[in-house]
Amino acid sequence: MPISSDSPPSAAPQPSSQDSTSSAGLSSASMSSTSPPTPETPSTSSGRWSKDYDVCVCHSEEDLVAAQELVAYLEGSTASLRCFLQLRDATPGGAIVSELCQALSSSHCRVLLITPGFLRDPWCKYQMLQALTEAPGAEGCTIPLLSGLPRAACPAELRFMYFVDASRGPDRGFHQVKEAILRYLQTLS
Repeated sequence: MPISSDSPPSAAPQPSSQDSTSSAGLSSASMSSTSPPTPETPSTSSGRWSKDYDVCVCHSEEDLVAAQELVAYLEGSTASLRCFLQLRDATPGGAIVSELCQALSSSHCRVLLITPGFLRDPWCKYQMLQALTEAPGAEGCTIPLLSGLPRAACPAELRFMYFVDASRGPDRGFHQVKEAILRYLQTLS
């Protein structure tokens, strides 16, 4: 059953994406490693601040612009969500697979931007399986954002989950994704 509203998340590109960043139109400034925003008064031992990121956005290389728009929406909201976008936040020189696994384990939630490009890309299938392995059965922490596809095209591994339909609403599901992340974060306190 689709859940529609608005919400998006971000990032984990294919291995080849690091070699083709110029074709993705990224400047070196947008690819530099940045630290996640620091909370004003964090309780680093528990709750939201127990991990480096609120959400890791997994996407195909061809969907980088959409992933960046989702991350900008989430980080720019009043909730100031801390997002991991692989091309922006991975450690330069780090192994791509290791960086993905570290990002997933350092994030409370995962957003899977499921598009035709995502389905064609073996790296995206790996990202999806890693995200599901990281939190098996953790209700609400893996959020499929279906864009440009019918429900029937959703990967079999995700068919047991509610998803956000990006075709509904003017914000492409971004608001609904944000609300799902915030609901999950509230369970941590």
